Amino acid sequence: MATVIHHRRTGISEEESGSSSSSLSPPDTKGGKIPSVVETISVDSGLGVAKDERKFWFQRARGYDRNAIATQPSVFDDPDTAKHYAPRSDWENLHRFDPSTRWTWGEENKLIRKIDFKIFIFACLMFMSLELDRANLNYNLGNTVFRLSFLCAELPSQLVSKWIGPDRWIPGQMILWSIVATAQFWLSGRSSFLACRALLGILQGGFIPDMVLYLSYFYKHSELTLRLGFWWTAMNFADILASFLAYGLLHLGGSGGHAGWRWLFLIEGLLTLVMGILAVALMPPSPTQTANWIRGKKGWFTSREETIMVNRIIREDPSKSSMHNRQPITPKLLWQSLQDYDLWPLYIIGLTFQTPTTTPYQYLPLSLRGLGFNTFQTNLLTIPYKVLSIITMLLLTYISELTSQPSLMGFLAQVWTLPFLIYLYIVDINSVNKWVAWTVMTLLLGFPSAHAIQVGWNSRNSNSVRSRTVSAAIYNMCVQASSIIASNIYRSDDAPLYHRGNRVLLALAITNLAIYALTKLYYILRNRSRDRVWDAMTPDEKETYLATTVRKGNKRLDFRFAA
Repeated sequence: MATVIHHRRTGISEEESGSSSSSLSPPDTKGGKIPSVVETISVDSGLGVAKDERKFWFQRARGYDRNAIATQPSVFDDPDTAKHYAPRSDWENLHRFDPSTRWTWGEENKLIRKIDFKIFIFACLMFMSLELDRANLNYNLGNTVFRLSFLCAELPSQLVSKWIGPDRWIPGQMILWSIVATAQFWLSGRSSFLACRALLGILQGGFIPDMVLYLSYFYKHSELTLRLGFWWTAMNFADILASFLAYGLLHLGGSGGHAGWRWLFLIEGLLTLVMGILAVALMPPSPTQTANWIRGKKGWFTSREETIMVNRIIREDPSKSSMHNRQPITPKLLWQSLQDYDLWPLYIIGLTFQTPTTTPYQYLPLSLRGLGFNTFQTNLLTIPYKVLSIITMLLLTYISELTSQPSLMGFLAQVWTLPFLIYLYIVDINSVNKWVAWTVMTLLLGFPSAHAIQVGWNSRNSNSVRSRTVSAAIYNMCVQASSIIASNIYRSDDAPLYHRGNRVLLALAITNLAIYALTKLYYILRNRSRDRVWDAMTPDEKETYLATTVRKGNKRLDFRFAA
């Protein structure tokens, strides 16, 4: 994982538990030096003992002590270094910041479950609403117009969200796009159809990075990555629901004198409108701002829970207090973020990693109908690959957190696609048994996507709210651009075998293997370069550096990239 060394050597996550301590006294910091994690923790520290908890879930219950201290070592345990990481004076959670606070694993785990119930489940439902309104259309010009508009709106939407707060902007987005989605019921021709798809893309663009930034207010890095895995499975569940809705609603053709597809747009748009109205009331601005007319005068969390939430997050990543939640990104800060070349490898990955599967995905309905399945059978036959994708993505995301190897997991995901892409390249899929062809396509599209891993990876390696805000949008813009590229790989002059197109997809998958390997190598070399400089400094020189450096975020010498 990304770390601040020396002071936050491993940024110990919730995967590491400890035994109870007999004292709550601060760690020994003689000489102005913050020891490593191993050196810091002692029976007198009052902090949780670091244990290797990178195990499968069924192994973690062994030796678990819910009454043990869960508070992990951080830069705030030494007054000499704490002042260099102190939250800004207008940070919205400052009144709950208390480095001396200690809490148990029982308290922390109970609180995480409460955050999941209050915040995360509704976030998944909102994502399903987004997917329902954009999954009701596949391959045609309207899809290209939608994706291009979606891409162009990503960064502006994220900047607006950071300025007025995601708790205000996201509900507004949902209500506005639901109105447009519902209006598609009255489409009158090509022009109105393309106009609606463009408006939907503009209004929905930015929702994903907006939500990632919002969730980062409540979760530590490793917790966020795992939940992003579940969050993206909500998209797959929405696709499954969309298949059933399409199957049922398309049978309404002629009802009320309107075609079935009109009812599909209307009902899915109204569902999103309801979710948008609920979001107005159910999205608190921050962990300490949950009180309102519908959430209650006292809010969702007690003062003790708020204190634990704030301190567990800020102890792991002090950069999360560098901006308040309604602070805009200035043009200067935006330019600094765009120039952050250390995140460019992740943008390149976002541009290429999904393309080998996106093209077959976009053409799947046409392919299945070409194999002899009717429209209703086609809708149902897309469900198995979505279920498989849910399983494989969650498993890959979990193993990534288990091993702290995001680049390796992305590499393995590309390896999964190779045998199926080779099959599509050398075999005429239209001449084989249609169930064999369907099985190959299902296994290809059920590949373990590393998307959630990479969003979390990008967030970790940003190491500042400013950079995280912009980089989340840029990464997702690259992902959307890859979808547009994927739409143009299969060409009409290459039909029906798409031999040239499949060769391109295979070449891209092989290229992706090299991109992941080079990305890992880049971050390893960057970390080693900083290690040489940092380790050569004396404790006094390190203290002087922390007090005087003008470098921010991931440009600091004491920061290490996740690889």
